[in-house]
Amino acid sequence: MNLVVVESPAKAKTIKKYLGPEFEVVASYGHVRDLVPKEGAVDPDHGFEMKYQIIDRNEKHVQAISRLLKKADALYLATDPDREGEAISWHLYELLDKRKQIGERPVYRVVFNEITKRAVKDAVDHPRELSQHLVNAQQARRALDYLVGFNLSPLLWKKVRRGLSAGRVQSPALRLIVERELEIEAFQRREYWSVEADVSADDRPFVARLVEFEGDKLEQFSITDEARAHAVEQALLQAADGRLSVDRVERKQRKRNPAPPFITSTLQQEAARKLGFTAQRTMRTAQQLYEGVDIGGGAVGLITYMRTDSVNLAQEALAELRDYIAERYGADHLPPQPRLFKTKSKNAQEAHEAVRPTSIRHLPADIRAHLTQDQFRLYELIWKRTIACQMAHAVIDQVAVDLGAGAGNRFRATGSTVAEPGFMRVYLEGRDDPTSADDDEERMLPPLAEGDQVTLREIRPEQHFTEPPPRYSEASLVKALEEFGIGRPSTYASIISTLQDREYVVLDKKRFMPTDVGRVVNKFLTEHFTSYVDYDFTARLEDELDAVSRGEEDWIPLLEQFWRPFKERIDHTQEHVERKDVTQELIDEQCPKCGGQLSKRLGRNGLFIGCTNYPECDYTRDLHADKADAEEPDIVAGRRCPECDSELAVKRGRYGKFIGCTGYPKCKYIEPLEKPEDTGVTCPQCGKGTLQKKKSRRGKIFYSCSTYPKCDYALWNEPLNEPCPSCGWPVLTLKVTKSKGAQKVCPQKECGYTAAAEDEAEVETAG
Repeated sequence: MNLVVVESPAKAKTIKKYLGPEFEVVASYGHVRDLVPKEGAVDPDHGFEMKYQIIDRNEKHVQAISRLLKKADALYLATDPDREGEAISWHLYELLDKRKQIGERPVYRVVFNEITKRAVKDAVDHPRELSQHLVNAQQARRALDYLVGFNLSPLLWKKVRRGLSAGRVQSPALRLIVERELEIEAFQRREYWSVEADVSADDRPFVARLVEFEGDKLEQFSITDEARAHAVEQALLQAADGRLSVDRVERKQRKRNPAPPFITSTLQQEAARKLGFTAQRTMRTAQQLYEGVDIGGGAVGLITYMRTDSVNLAQEALAELRDYIAERYGADHLPPQPRLFKTKSKNAQEAHEAVRPTSIRHLPADIRAHLTQDQFRLYELIWKRTIACQMAHAVIDQVAVDLGAGAGNRFRATGSTVAEPGFMRVYLEGRDDPTSADDDEERMLPPLAEGDQVTLREIRPEQHFTEPPPRYSEASLVKALEEFGIGRPSTYASIISTLQDREYVVLDKKRFMPTDVGRVVNKFLTEHFTSYVDYDFTARLEDELDAVSRGEEDWIPLLEQFWRPFKERIDHTQEHVERKDVTQELIDEQCPKCGGQLSKRLGRNGLFIGCTNYPECDYTRDLHADKADAEEPDIVAGRRCPECDSELAVKRGRYGKFIGCTGYPKCKYIEPLEKPEDTGVTCPQCGKGTLQKKKSRRGKIFYSCSTYPKCDYALWNEPLNEPCPSCGWPVLTLKVTKSKGAQKVCPQKECGYTAAAEDEAEVETAG
């Protein structure tokens, strides 16, 4: 008998089916060891020696592996094909070796990028040794994160507020969000005007924009006020006399190539844009598709490994894709040769592949009945992107027409049509912040030729104001993290969720905003630990970790180089920076009560204005009070108060923004500003609504029925769409405790059913 160890029971079940009776497949349930959770777990004075201990909840799984190993002839370590997977295999080997349970048995490391019969059997037939380079890179990363967290977090407790923490990669990510918010606040909007003409030819209307006036080319701020805009309008009306001449028609074709197949980061971005998934939800669902879903006839892995930087596709996958495209869409939709894409990441292992279906013949529509809604939507997205990347380019017909309105005056109309859709028949990549120029592809112009005359219906001056840069969405934040080299694709989901869990940022209308605490923490880090939140420094450190994984650098000197200056900075800040220097910021205003200096200060409920003579003077006011008084209420268009029929407005309270009745205080109707996230789990109490993720007044997450107040069912823990095996209650929840880790729990107190969370994705979700 040969013993195979994988990470999750779902994966074990799928692989066991492929390997047959000579192999026993068992799960480690993720990591088996971690650093001891106390000071001294990494010892810089003794060569960065790392002290590990077995994770309590996984002791029973290690014992199960030990028992099976006694009967085994060989041990196959088949954890995930990345640094974390390599480290899990290494830790397990170390544990078993120290317990003298390996003996003379051969130990093999096997890796596969997809869980299919061919890939698994091929991996078992061609094993390798454990890669110490990958293990060292993971150990170095873990040591760095520990050294930063265990030294910087206590400093935040003393200088800012108890309970805060800072991370090596989360801190630069927080800086990105705070700096964007400061840009928005410092933004000075400018007025500008455009002049457009409504024209028609053969009774087909279209729009043209003024690009030249009296011989001068118009720039964005050529017309900056209403009076000038109307003067231009009158001059053009007089010069045109009801008609515009077609002075030039430019036609050209351009090719548009498909986007490359998904890597981890682009999958997270596109799932956020098109499906509204968080990065964590995307990775959780992708993990399920990778590990195996029963689509009739047993579990099968539906996609390749989802943590990858490579855009490569295997030769057999390319052949299958081209065959399918020729059958389904015709040979004219195939390029002459398979499309090859260049991998941007220096560290992408070429043996890895992009995220793709394990077989393109698993059509989304055919297997939909076997998938959850999330699984189907994500699989369909991956399937379509993979098909499209090997299809022929699209051909776009573009037309630009210059229209004269007297000497020196020129309007321009543009439009484009899809001549040959090519890959666009299947898939088109989304955008984070579409612009008006994106509408050109859907705008068609009537047939026009030089010398034609078109009817001028109206000239319209249009007022505009410059817009501040948009806040980061989940998709654009992942893109920025990738561009700046902060973290790696496999860590983006945890970076984002950590910032939210620490309450350093909040999502407002699907855009990230820093909280007051997040601003203060960022200010402290950027002022006193400048290089450690510097984007270039963070990216260089990631590159050096990658070099360790390739065997090009040694990990101990890397840690040494980081640690000494970092420790000096910690000690200096500890001694020379006072708490008030961090949590207070003087403002140019005197206290109306005692004449003292006012400052912006961090309190229990966020930033406020207070007197520096406290406690002798107790003057305070809300930081946003003046702003709120000056602002006109933001009326909600198209809606009225359901209780008194007054207008509804967006208001600001001590817990953030909400929608409230303008008839307050006579009418006290309120509702949350942001639509709650739907979990898709049917309410077990009424069976009509679904459980939605909501936030209490104090900011705590809970889950309640969408039909509230008709149904008042609510839970504190995340619901799982599976019944309790003990009492049959249709919904279990995920709960995490320090002693027992992630657990599935029945919310019915009289039942009391609990069980360890069964796979990595559930453990990750539970935190």
